[in-house]
Amino acid sequence: MSIHLIGGGWPVEDEGAVYRPFFDEIAAHAEAAGKLEGARLAIVLVRDGDAPEKYAELVAAFELLGKIEPVAVLAPENAPIAPAAFADVDGIVVWGGLTPAYRQSLEPSFLELRRLVASGVPYLGFSAGAAIVAERAIVGGWKIDAVEIGAEEASEDLEQLTVAEGLGLIDLAVDVHAAQWGSVSRLIAATEAGLVDGGVAIDEHTGLVIGEGPLRVLGRGSVWKVTPDSGSVRVSTAGADRA
Repeated sequence: MSIHLIGGGWPVEDEGAVYRPFFDEIAAHAEAAGKLEGARLAIVLVRDGDAPEKYAELVAAFELLGKIEPVAVLAPENAPIAPAAFADVDGIVVWGGLTPAYRQSLEPSFLELRRLVASGVPYLGFSAGAAIVAERAIVGGWKIDAVEIGAEEASEDLEQLTVAEGLGLIDLAVDVHAAQWGSVSRLIAATEAGLVDGGVAIDEHTGLVIGEGPLRVLGRGSVWKVTPDSGSVRVSTAGADRA
């Protein structure tokens, strides 16, 4: 089973090509557990005000991609989510919104989520849900001291570049909405400053699948790879046709 990271972009495009491998995996997990009613899928939304409406929208879209038993895991921004919310799930979707709020709300469940993924439960992170998977997660910011390193509109309501303990599913930092928000520059700055040891920035409507074997890129955009290189950084890209 795999970790699926999507850089944002909604609604579903290309008949769900970015999402289908995840839904294939959760179906296999449910089948192995003898569940006939469909995969029990936790859908995490940490949002103020519109979480029920967004949840209904996601369920309607996901039901077109696979047979699921949706489990609502909804919380206002920064409210804690208990580990019990993920009992007996076949898959986990952590959606988008304010990245620092998702990180704080899910922190009480980090150990349980790591245990579930290690046991073979597939994880899909969309936007904020992708950014928090790293051991050292980039949660926002658009400056280092007085130096601008990105667009204020992509700051996640934080001024200073902020890196915090993440879910810890992977060791590379993740940024999202890469080409659309220009967040590649934030990942470069975080790497140059030594706050992270490199990472990936994922375009919208693009997925990065991390599992056994080589990394896979899905969708229409690119995954930007940033690695330290003798005191500077190296930037490269990978797209679906080169995965």
